[in-house]
Amino acid sequence: MMPWYLSFGLMIGMILVLMALRLPVAFAFLLANAIGVFIFMGGHFGLIQLVANATESLLNYSLVPIPLFLLMGELFFHTGIAGRVFMVVDRVLGNVRGRLAYVAIGGGTIFSALSGSSLGNVAMMGSTMYPEMKRNGYSDCLSIGPIIATGGLAAIIPPSGLAVVLGSLAGLDVGLLLLAGLVPGLLLAATYAALVFGWTLAMPQSAPNYDIPHTPFSEKLRLIVVNLVPMGFVIFMVVGLIILGIATPTEAAAFGVLSVMIVAALFRSLTFTALLRAAMGAMRITGMIFLIILASTTFSQILSISGATRGLVGWVQNADASLFMILVLMGLVLAILGAFLEPVGIMMLTIPIFLPLAQAYGVEPLWMGVFILIWIEFGLATPPFGLALYVMLGNAPDKSIFDVSLAVAPYLVCTVLLVVFIAIFPEIVLYLPSLVAG
Repeated sequence: MMPWYLSFGLMIGMILVLMALRLPVAFAFLLANAIGVFIFMGGHFGLIQLVANATESLLNYSLVPIPLFLLMGELFFHTGIAGRVFMVVDRVLGNVRGRLAYVAIGGGTIFSALSGSSLGNVAMMGSTMYPEMKRNGYSDCLSIGPIIATGGLAAIIPPSGLAVVLGSLAGLDVGLLLLAGLVPGLLLAATYAALVFGWTLAMPQSAPNYDIPHTPFSEKLRLIVVNLVPMGFVIFMVVGLIILGIATPTEAAAFGVLSVMIVAALFRSLTFTALLRAAMGAMRITGMIFLIILASTTFSQILSISGATRGLVGWVQNADASLFMILVLMGLVLAILGAFLEPVGIMMLTIPIFLPLAQAYGVEPLWMGVFILIWIEFGLATPPFGLALYVMLGNAPDKSIFDVSLAVAPYLVCTVLLVVFIAIFPEIVLYLPSLVAG
């Protein structure tokens, strides 16, 4: 039997080498799995088991919300509903210094609670908001920064597609995990707004004031009722039904798609073209995610059968490291991986190791799930290869990777502060799930 550290190094090393050779994540894991099962699970009998695991891993009812949540986000974008959200937030704020930065944070948070797609959030806000922010003289920190940072909230705030994937990979209750991310996500958005407020006070030239048409209170009220109240209906149909125990996450996702179609029809923007584009976009992303999930089940089993997971947990426990040090090391690993890998690949690498380790230290699995999601949100904006940075560069071709990384850096500090806060007060994460479970 191979020592645990050699089997661990072999599996992780194979995947990192294959990724360095620019093999897509799913295929890198599948190839490493094929080699791993041949070595650790009995030659060609292991390969037969690999095929059986692949079939079983996708016949999982908890995966059904993934394509439905993705379809929700695509429908919001292609029917123009997302644009209405940002327009209302913009008009309601009025002539406030840094108004467009607050619009990005407020509108982006609402859209995160409606779409579940971090990169889609960044792409949509980057294409619609950044040109106007640039035209009005906003600094990079108050234009690019909030767009990238708030886009990442979709990884935490329900309905988060990544939370569904994480819950499925880790065997957690998907509905409770979705609820666990709600309060931390809203707290992070509030922290971003506080950062913008402090930044504009210290450096008012970073967000020049300019005259905008005055919107009477009655008109603001009409805009909110016409455009935002229907969004509340959609959020209730997804999050509210789960909290009330009326629907499972799968059923709530289906109700969410139906509610978006109803709202789009009321706005007279539900066209066949929008439906087709939304379905095609959701189908492409779903296929990629399902292929990665297919590879993840066997990878976890290989680490377990080879003794790598058990050996690593035992090594850390024997090292007598404190829980604080363990969490710091986990955060560093997730941040480093986030600079090079995409989110689902990070989950596949870390969940089989981190969750048993956290449970050995008595950490609540739901809290650990939110901890991983927050660091994945952090990784999306981490140079040199954070995906959100490159999505933003597509909308800001005049900027460099250094420019966008520097612009989002203060917001990443807010994320680290949130992690410290929920570590000190874990009930922030666990209150809503315990309320529903109770």
